[in-house]
This record gives sequence, structure tokens and C-alpha cells, in this order.
Amino acid sequence: MFNEDELLPLSALQHLLFCERQCALIHIEQAWAENRFTAEGRILHERVDEAGRESRGRIRTVSGLPLRSLRLGLSGKADAVEFHREGDDDPSEASVWRPFPVEYKRGKPKQNDCDLVQLCAQALCLEEMLGVVVSEGAIYYGKPRRRLVVVLDEVLREKTREGARRLHELINSGRTPQARYEKKCESCSMLSICMPKVTGSHRSVQGYMAKVFAQEI
Repeated sequence: MFNEDELLPLSALQHLLFCERQCALIHIEQAWAENRFTAEGRILHERVDEAGRESRGRIRTVSGLPLRSLRLGLSGKADAVEFHREGDDDPSEASVWRPFPVEYKRGKPKQNDCDLVQLCAQALCLEEMLGVVVSEGAIYYGKPRRRLVVVLDEVLREKTREGARRLHELINSGRTPQARYEKKCESCSMLSICMPKVTGSHRSVQGYMAKVFAQEI
């Protein structure tokens, strides 16, 4: 169990699984740069947060709901949480409102599980806070304009718990991993700060100087 001072941002978990160096640059070195993709994502989240509360039949939606898990050591805010009413409509019967987290993304589904883990972390926060089981959630992707319903099974839950553990290890180490250029780097807003093609090179200064001296001899 973590205490309040040790809680890390939920968003850092998604950064970690996308790229550990990106995560360290943002959350250790406090560096940030915005590009078109991050700006569009920020605007999308702001619009969702402004929605507030809404009720439609057996579903109540709360936007910008604060979340926290002392077990994972994470805190943050859900884009939206739908509370689905379960049980009969008889007002004399106690209703159960089952939380269903919904995460909004501007793009399309990614090849790795970073979005799924971020959603699962929100669900684990809700379970700890409310004492209920959250078996499903959804991610709304802006490019296909559709929801992807995610089953929060034990495999994904364990991956989320392991990701939270690795995140705390990385932040507590205070060290930024060495860059490694990949195709996904081209769409990263941190590209000009990270400079993976330069800082990720295996060529050392000593090797470069030795080559220069060898040419002069």
C-alpha cells in the first residue's frame, strides 16, 4: 500500500507502456512538448470533462471523476464513468449502479496494450474506491468513431499491476533510459527533445575521437 505522497499520475502508466524514455522525460525531467496529435487529444479530453453529469434511462454518466488507488500507487481522473443500473425498476428494491469507465482517444487502436492498461487501471481504482467489481470498460477512438468494449480479465489486470510496479521503480530510480529509435518515434511530441537518432546511437565519444586521430596520423 502506498501513501498519498507516493501516488503517481494514471497518465504516466500509459506513457510508460508506450515508451519508458518518454515517461522518464515527462515525469522525471519534467519535459514536455506538444504537437498536433497531443493538442487534438487535449482538446478532446477538455470537451469530455465539460460534459459534467448526465442521466439517460438506466445510465448515469459522470465526467472528470477523480480516481485513486493506494494499492497501485496511482491517482488521476477518468474521462467519463457510466453507472449502469442493475436490478428491477421497483423503487422499493435497492438498485446497484455498476461503474463502467470510458476512456477517449483521438486516434485509432494501438498495436500494444498501453490504452487497455490505462483503462484497466481506472477500473481497479473504481473497485478499490467503491468496493464493487468492474468487469468491463470501453475506449472511444476518434478515428473510427466507435467504442471498443474491453473485458477486464485477469491477464490484463496482472499486466496493469506489473506496469504500476515498473512505473514506481522507474520514477524512484530518477534515471532516464537511453533512447532507441523506432517507427513510433516519428509521431511522438517529444521527438525533438528525445532525439533518438542521435542520443540512441551506440557510437561513443571515445570511439569518434579515436577515428579522428587515426585519420590524422
